[in-house]
Amino acid sequence: MDQPTVGILHPGSMGAAVAACAATNAAAVFWCTSGRSPASAARAKQSGLTPVSTLAELLDRSDIVISLCPPAAAEDLAHAVAGHRFEGVYVEANAINPERALRIAALLEPDATVVDGGVVGSPPVGAKTPSLYLSGPAAATARIEALFAGTAVRTAVLGAEIGKASALKLAYASFQKTSRVLVALAVGMAREHGVDQELVDIASRRTDSYLAEPEYVSKTAARAWRWGPELEEAADALAAAGLPPEMLRAAASTLARWKDAKDDRELTLTDALDRLAQP
Repeated sequence: MDQPTVGILHPGSMGAAVAACAATNAAAVFWCTSGRSPASAARAKQSGLTPVSTLAELLDRSDIVISLCPPAAAEDLAHAVAGHRFEGVYVEANAINPERALRIAALLEPDATVVDGGVVGSPPVGAKTPSLYLSGPAAATARIEALFAGTAVRTAVLGAEIGKASALKLAYASFQKTSRVLVALAVGMAREHGVDQELVDIASRRTDSYLAEPEYVSKTAARAWRWGPELEEAADALAAAGLPPEMLRAAASTLARWKDAKDDRELTLTDALDRLAQP
């Protein structure tokens, strides 16, 4: 099979790292500079991506397009792509609920072939090896598997049904991210009464307890701007399945208290808990 050309929308921390892995088996990986920040440009350059000035040029030159953006922007981005009648493979890899994945597929087909994707894990840098779960037409998912063969992005095909990959991603994220929110609340309550170290000591007697890792609270705060919308998507998926969404909506509301901590790597546990205690 010939090496495909690939477009990434857009090179955030996950998108740039995934695109860099795709470059291993691609003839070229393009990104669109229009409206993007200096930080995006720096990530794209570091990842060896080829800049183009417009979305139209990126779509014209790409056989495969991978969409990795904040959940709220996923459908607007798909609408923009549909307006150019893109005819390649479109990988909808955002953390969105299955109903939205189906809407995007309906929007882009029959011009494009849509593959539903869900990334589980951290960006593929250093020793990190996230999994990209795929569902959609067999020929298209096979092309994506080949694109990432031998890279730090591991692929797994779940079948031909659009929505399966999105559902798996959100099912995992709903547990993992809500668990971290519960840790923050438990440690915050204990700290208020001066027993936070005792709480950690109790948790440390159990194996694999998130509660034994209070230092992760600051990382949760820095990622809250991404995690909150993901949990809202997961809550929508629960509601669509007839399951109660209130717990995940509450976790998303808690994360919203950290909206000003976006990507703050200097944030300490004390700072994070102080911000959490302020409505």
